Amino acid sequence: MSAKSQHNNILLAIIGFVAVVVAVAVIGFFAFDDAEEIIQGEVEVSEYRVACKLPGRITEIRVKEGDFVHKGDTLAVLAIPEANAQEKVAEATASATDALSDLAEAPTRREAVEAAYQIYLQAITANDLAEKTYGRLSRLFDEGVVSAQKRDEAATAYKGTQAAVEVAKSQWELAKSGAREESKRAAAKQAQAARSAVEVVRSLIRETVQVATADGEVTTIYPKVGELVGLGSPIMSIAMTGDVWGTFNIREDQLNGMKVGSIVRAFVPAFKKTVSLRVTSLRDEGSYAVWKATKTTGQYDLKTFEVRAVPLKPVDGLRPGMSLIVRK
Repeated sequence: MSAKSQHNNILLAIIGFVAVVVAVAVIGFFAFDDAEEIIQGEVEVSEYRVACKLPGRITEIRVKEGDFVHKGDTLAVLAIPEANAQEKVAEATASATDALSDLAEAPTRREAVEAAYQIYLQAITANDLAEKTYGRLSRLFDEGVVSAQKRDEAATAYKGTQAAVEVAKSQWELAKSGAREESKRAAAKQAQAARSAVEVVRSLIRETVQVATADGEVTTIYPKVGELVGLGSPIMSIAMTGDVWGTFNIREDQLNGMKVGSIVRAFVPAFKKTVSLRVTSLRDEGSYAVWKATKTTGQYDLKTFEVRAVPLKPVDGLRPGMSLIVRK
C-alpha cells in the first residue's frame, strides 16, 4: 500500500472519530443539558373509618362500595345483645336508687312522730318522779333517817332520767325533721350516678346503628352481613371527596424557592388538562429519603421533601390515585 493511501486512511479515521465525538456531544447536549425535569405526584383525599365501640354481629349493611353518603345516613346495623341486658340492669338500679332518694326526701310518717313524742313525755314523767324521790331522800338523809347510799342511788337515778329526757327529745325532733341532710344528699348522688350509668349504656346501644359523620364516598366495606366485628374494628372506609389535595416528593435542589403559599401548575393525564394548586405544607421526609451522592467529590447529599398542595378551585372528577405532573 502506498504512503498516500495510508495517509488518506488515517485522515478518514480521524475525521470519523471526530464526527462520533461531535455526534455524542450533540446528543448529550440535547438529551441531558436541556432535558425538562418532571416531578410526578398523585391525588389524595381525607378518609375516615366507621367502627363500633363494642363487639357485635353485622345484621344489615345499607350501602355498597362507590355510594356517596351524606352526614347522618345510616350505613350499617349491628346486634349487641349484651348491651340490651346491661340497659335493663342499669334501669333497674336507677329505679331502686330513685326510690331510696324519694324515701329520704319524704317526711316521716305521722305515726312515727307521735310514738317518738310519747316516749319523750314518758321520759319527762320519769325524770319528774326521780327528781322528787331524790329531794325526799336528801331531806331524810339530813334528818339521819336514811343512809348516804340511798341518797346517792336516788341522785344517780335522777341524772339518768335527765339524760333519757335529752335522748327522747332528740329522737322526737329527728322524727319531725326526717332524714339528715347528709343522708338526703348521699341518696340524691347515688340516684344521679345510677341515671348516668343508664345514659352510658344507652349511648353504647346507639352504636348498634352506625351513621356517616361526614359526606363522602364509600371506598371499602370490610365485613359481610352476619359476621362478627371486634371492639373498634373498622366496618367501612369513607373518602371525604370534598377534601382533596396533591402530594409530591421533591428533591431539595428542585424546590427552586417553593414555599407555603406558592402556586404550582400540574398536568392531570386523566383529564389532559392543567390545574393550579397552592402549596400548603413542606415536610422533610427524613434521613431514609435522602438522595445520596454517587461521587466522593463534587456532589453532596440532598434531602427529599413532601410537598402538599390543594387545588385553587374544585376539579370535577378528580379522584385519589390520579397522577399530577409538574414540569420544572
